[in-house]
Amino acid sequence: MRRKIIVFLIIFVCFLLQTTLFQALALASIAPNLLIVVVSSFGFMRGRKEGMYIGFLTGLIFDAFYGTIFGFYALVYMYAGYCNGMFRKFFFPDDIKLPMLLISVSDIVYNVSVYILKFMFRGQFHFGYYLLHVIIPELVYTVLIMIFLYPILLKVNQKLEAVEKRSGIKFV
Repeated sequence: MRRKIIVFLIIFVCFLLQTTLFQALALASIAPNLLIVVVSSFGFMRGRKEGMYIGFLTGLIFDAFYGTIFGFYALVYMYAGYCNGMFRKFFFPDDIKLPMLLISVSDIVYNVSVYILKFMFRGQFHFGYYLLHVIIPELVYTVLIMIFLYPILLKVNQKLEAVEKRSGIKFV
């Protein structure tokens, strides 16, 4: 129960930061995607199932406030969490290269999905413009923020695992 509350608080705080503070700090109207960092991080730290649940919850929160098609962001974030969870076997807490690569790929896939489902279906075929003016700048900004956010998420996950391990020993 403790893990669920703390993860929800992390999602909520990152949602608030993404939609308020980082919108004010946007460079050329581009803000980092903190939610993809959270979903991807918990996906490869905790596995497919938990990544999928965290992604779905994150997407629902985003859909409730900013979604035009309810469930779109829930689906995209859910897939991101699930796919990142497949890399749990290769995850080592001390190595930042895999998280950086997975978060980068997740951000690119997220933005391409948004482009396809929100712009291309409406007849706006300017992918080159969208790539150069939205996807790449957001990717760079997200990776820069990830360098600071990821260690915090890693420490929180390690503390939660230590608490769960201690409480599991008491009841056995």
